[in-house]
Amino acid sequence: MTPLNGENIWEYILDRHAGRIGVKRRKPALENLERIFVATFRLANDVGFRAMSLRDLCRETGLSMGGLYGYITSKDQLAEIIEDVVRHSTQAMPLLFADVRSPLDRLEAMIRSSIYLSEVLQPWFYFVFMDSRVLQVEQRSMAKNSELFVQTLIATTIGEIEPKPHGDPTLLAAHCLALFQDWYVKRWKYRAAKVNVDDFADSVVSTVRRYLSMSGV
Repeated sequence: MTPLNGENIWEYILDRHAGRIGVKRRKPALENLERIFVATFRLANDVGFRAMSLRDLCRETGLSMGGLYGYITSKDQLAEIIEDVVRHSTQAMPLLFADVRSPLDRLEAMIRSSIYLSEVLQPWFYFVFMDSRVLQVEQRSMAKNSELFVQTLIATTIGEIEPKPHGDPTLLAAHCLALFQDWYVKRWKYRAAKVNVDDFADSVVSTVRRYLSMSGV
């Protein structure tokens, strides 16, 4: 279960930005939002987000410029919506496990869910990680704070583990983040090695559990 996935993400965007999106017929609006963002990620990978233009996006989606303006009027808006999707899903997911009593079990749930969420929304996560520099200053700050939010939750959970693991919880949490960020940033590496998402998640969890369980002994 993830807050957003390939089925409900377009509804989330349409409802969240209803005041900005001028198209009122829901079914074509959802279909066109999918076309717009799939094309955005494809162009961002091919030519770079900075280099792509709205005319490129029109050509890629088959929409007219007027049709495109019914949904977004600038690349800044595109980047803002992408960042918002990642921030919303990233912050919502760990809260699902707040009632798990064992800190190690809660940490495992947070790590696994983060990996699987980034698998479901890989292009979105990759864009924010690689192209955050194209975000406006306020949006860039929000993206950074979103990552720090998750890191703080992980650090707090590590701080509850007994016996206390060796090392600063904040730094250990940063290492955890780096481990599972590698999955969506360097997917080519794991694809070439024929490593699937379950294998990767099992390996990360095993590594973290082993260190945190033994380092306090």
